[in-house]
Amino acid sequence: MDNSITEGISWFSLEWWRWSTLQSFTWENRIVLYALLLIPVIFSLRWLWRWRFNQKLPVALTQKDLKASPLSLIRFLPELLLMLTAACLLLALARPQRTNEKVEQWTEGIDIMLAIDISQSMQISDFTPNRLEAAKVVATDFINGRLQDRIGLVVFSGDAYSLAPLTTDYELLKNYIRDIDFAMIENRGTAIGSALAVVTNRMRESDAQSKVCILLSDGDNTAGNIDPITAAELAAAYGIKIYTIVVGQDGLVPFGKDFFGRPNMIENTVDETTMRKIAGIGNGEFFRVSDNEALLQVFDRIDEYEKAEIKETRFKNTADYYYNYLMWGLAFWLLWLFLKSTFMSNVLQD
Repeated sequence: MDNSITEGISWFSLEWWRWSTLQSFTWENRIVLYALLLIPVIFSLRWLWRWRFNQKLPVALTQKDLKASPLSLIRFLPELLLMLTAACLLLALARPQRTNEKVEQWTEGIDIMLAIDISQSMQISDFTPNRLEAAKVVATDFINGRLQDRIGLVVFSGDAYSLAPLTTDYELLKNYIRDIDFAMIENRGTAIGSALAVVTNRMRESDAQSKVCILLSDGDNTAGNIDPITAAELAAAYGIKIYTIVVGQDGLVPFGKDFFGRPNMIENTVDETTMRKIAGIGNGEFFRVSDNEALLQVFDRIDEYEKAEIKETRFKNTADYYYNYLMWGLAFWLLWLFLKSTFMSNVLQD
């Protein structure tokens, strides 16, 4: 039972005697609860002692005078009240409690920009179903694995475009990634330098402890008016670490289909030199992947590299409920004392 359910309940409510309520407690002195088993034993022995050594004088009665009456059970009421008093005191001594524990987690935060190539060559089907769709899947998985990091998104082809600023709204980011397609940018080509410039512009005012760019492309720089090496040096000057990922297989790769629905095979070559230099300048790491599984593993490695320390604060609130049972015990004891101190005492015993 939640604390809020019994928070406003008075001590004299029968709610405190529900089995579900008793089960909801943690007992500080749990061993005291075992003493409850001794209560009927002690009172039974006490009753036998009184019956054995407190006999009344014998009185001759005829058979017709011996009538059973439910009222005769009233004589056990004082004993019952005394047993209930003892039980309540033991429950209070066992100290019933409920504890609410709240855990707050946070990190000092990492700012991460994903720069994804959406040029026409990303339609090549050496990945399943193609290079771009494979990149979108692993990018989404990467976002799912982050905690409180700000992540932004840049797409580039012949030009570079900031699709999403740095944000912790991961659902929004995943929606943006899902909607990425090749028609977003009209200019053809691969403007790696422009993409790095847009990334730097987005992150230059960031005061995060760590700033990271993950640059994913399948080709050389063939467009834009900014040299990739110059753009990388500028990013490094702002403390941005750059991971570069080149996707694609060398040799014949499927690209589109012919009139009969058969895949067109084209020759594919990638010059890794520029992407390697960018990673070196950005104090990051260069990766070359040729299938979906390798791409997933690379993002997993980057995810491990860029894990901020997770800190947590625990708030523990413990509420005691022994007072309710102590009050019940006092009420039973006062009622027992009232019966013992009035004329009813002799009536109940005779």
